[in-house]
Amino acid sequence: MAKGHRSQIKRERNANKDTRPSAKLSYARVSVQKACFVLDAIRGKDVQTALGILAYNPRYASSVIEKLLKSAIANAENNNGMNVENLYIEECYANQGPIMKRIRPRAQGRAYRIEKRMSNITIVLNEK
Repeated sequence: MAKGHRSQIKRERNANKDTRPSAKLSYARVSVQKACFVLDAIRGKDVQTALGILAYNPRYASSVIEKLLKSAIANAENNNGMNVENLYIEECYANQGPIMKRIRPRAQGRAYRIEKRMSNITIVLNEK
């Protein structure tokens, strides 16, 4: 058990927080594998280039990630007072979310399971 008063414990916990601007999307209806194809294309790029890549990428995940990136840019601009021209994507990753399990009827009274996968996508920005 931690020592000290509750407010002191909270102060210490908040001092270790990451101050980089970020945005997180939970329960995105796209599988992790499909989201990672798009995230690998924009990792490490500056935000203007990344927005261009996402605008012309035909995959469904790119439209979801483009919206998330715009949210992260707005967070950096409004909450942290950063300049948009100097921002780049430092981290972007997708973790597995819950799986919706559905049943598909098959021949001779059998049933096959369909797994509709979800992902939790995170984008972290930083200034050059």
